[in-house]
Amino acid sequence: MSAQPYAGPDDPRVAALPVEQFAFPGPLRDRLVAAILSGAKTSTTGLLAEYRHEGVPLPQVGTRAAVVDSAGRPVAVTEVTAVRVVPLADVDLAHAVDEGEGYTAVADWRAGHERFWHSPELRAALGDPGFTVDDGTPVILERFRLIADLR
Repeated sequence: MSAQPYAGPDDPRVAALPVEQFAFPGPLRDRLVAAILSGAKTSTTGLLAEYRHEGVPLPQVGTRAAVVDSAGRPVAVTEVTAVRVVPLADVDLAHAVDEGEGYTAVADWRAGHERFWHSPELRAALGDPGFTVDDGTPVILERFRLIADLR
């Protein structure tokens, strides 16, 4: 017998899931969430430093999460399908493309991510106004699949 589909954002099973936030609320999050909902985005990259700073465990294969939009509303459920920790220099083109942001070269993907990682907002979130990344910075490469569109 298969599990019943999620009934929508008010389904109690959605409320029980961990929350997944992509970027900070605003235009970037809106674009990333739209890419998830369209199926274009099936991977994401996080900084190991963020996980350590927040004291949260790394994603685990099989974990489901409620993706929220800029207003904090659950709009999707995703499931982690793969997790790797690699130095930033080892991010490959397939991962960059699967982030669904239109990147066709790793150098462009990296430049876009460095703008975000070096932003005042992320530096403030890390409590480190001089935070920077380099080739050896450990990043979390996460792959996921869309389980439910809750809109």
